[in-house]
Amino acid sequence: MDLKLAGRVAMITGPAKGMGAAITKAFADEGAKLSLLGRDTAAIEPVAEEVRRAGGEAIIVACDLTDAAQCEAAAQKTREAYAGRIDILVNVAGGSGPVGKSGVETTPEEFDEIITLNMNGCFHTMRSVLPTMTAQRYGKIVNVGGTFGMRGRAGRMSYSASKWGLRGITKSFALEVGQYNINVNYVAPGMVDGPRFREKVCADMARRLHITVEQAMERHAQEYALRRVTVDADVANACLFFASDVSRQITGADLPVDGGWAAL
Repeated sequence: MDLKLAGRVAMITGPAKGMGAAITKAFADEGAKLSLLGRDTAAIEPVAEEVRRAGGEAIIVACDLTDAAQCEAAAQKTREAYAGRIDILVNVAGGSGPVGKSGVETTPEEFDEIITLNMNGCFHTMRSVLPTMTAQRYGKIVNVGGTFGMRGRAGRMSYSASKWGLRGITKSFALEVGQYNINVNYVAPGMVDGPRFREKVCADMARRLHITVEQAMERHAQEYALRRVTVDADVANACLFFASDVSRQITGADLPVDGGWAAL
């Protein structure tokens, strides 16, 4: 199926590694023109160079997503690079917050930090692109959250709170901008295989239960209906779906990409 993303201008946050890099490459493969945002531009450069070597277009924009002014400037640089358009925003950047800490053990500073990154960052980028999308009468916004923002999770209170909040932001914006032919949706990965999952989440479980990291990974997989952990490509495909006109009549939706956990 041709998703008709060729020539669309996509702003993507958190493109340097993991699912962010996979999402970036997936959009490039579909022919989208990319604006890649992040604080560490050196870390983004290898991904951008891979896109360019394959014949794609990608610019890198330095941006601290927690700074509203920098997000506005990033949107402006994107418009300048691509004839005034921004068609797609994919908010991937985020943090995990404390792992294995109860709500009482979580410090106010830890809570504020993850809320600021996971909620404020998306809010700032959405505000920066929506005037352009409104004027175009076209836009697709995809916020990448997490299933712990749909069911909650003991030991992950602050992360869960930030992702529940992002769902509220997503749904409210969807109601406000739908009249301008703008779709705003939420992709909720479950545990995604990669360094953070293995070295932080699984390592924490292994430490607490006195098991190996591999056994911890298997325990997580057994929680899901499909008995397997999500991989980066699964999340990338969901983002492509919401960014395309295949999903033209879907907005304000939560899409768990978790092998069957949050919705079952």
